[in-house]
Amino acid sequence: MQTHGSILLHIDSSAGTPARIKLARQMADDFGVEVTGQPCVLTALVRYPFAMEGAAAAISLMQDLDRESNEKMHTSFLLLTGGHGRLHWAEPLADGPWGFARQALYADLMILGQPDPDDPSAGELPADFVSTTLLESGRPALVLPCTGASAPAGGVVLVAWKETREAARALSASLPWLQRSKQVHAVCFGEGSGSALHSLQSYLQSHGVGITAHAGGIEDGEVGNRLLSLATDVDADLLVMGCYGHGRAREWVLGGATRTVLKTMTLPVLMAH
Repeated sequence: MQTHGSILLHIDSSAGTPARIKLARQMADDFGVEVTGQPCVLTALVRYPFAMEGAAAAISLMQDLDRESNEKMHTSFLLLTGGHGRLHWAEPLADGPWGFARQALYADLMILGQPDPDDPSAGELPADFVSTTLLESGRPALVLPCTGASAPAGGVVLVAWKETREAARALSASLPWLQRSKQVHAVCFGEGSGSALHSLQSYLQSHGVGITAHAGGIEDGEVGNRLLSLATDVDADLLVMGCYGHGRAREWVLGGATRTVLKTMTLPVLMAH
């Protein structure tokens, strides 16, 4: 059975971090993987640039805030991992969020959290941290929602299939869950969906996975919403899909379905670009 050899776990001060740590520990036990807990936030000086223009004491205060924040994250990590031998703490990245995608190049899977604008720690990261990390690293990521279910049990999985490299990468990364799941549903949208689902069924059968196929209908601007609605209908606890986007004017622009799912997801989503 294919498993993830190494996982890069994103850690910050958000309310969703404990759920990510618990999931990482669960995966270390279930799949025997090594997990690196990587604290990654914007420094206080970046968040409060006015301090750069103040006295040296103000800059020192910002640095103290960073140390205090890192110590709190480290303490929480140690409490939740309980000294687990497969979960390891890493020191903060010198270039913060901009270096996380680079670190992900050396991992088989990332564990990230959906941004929550209402969380007091929301300013710790750029608003596009998750999408940029996915698109720049090219590595698969398990993204946990900021509300609702926090960890996939692997009981029911919904695969959003499309004959693209992005969907294929997400599918390959999801095999450990698919092979342990009770039910696997697959949906495909647009012209040729029936043929694509048939080919997918044959492929997954070779991995010992059976699927229930769903014709998604036309591929339009509501695909993201219809996908999440189907996930609710089949009681899925994990959604697998490709992540689509492209660079434009120095920023990543997400595809419509990807943007919708990342914004309104209510279940864990395994994505790959």
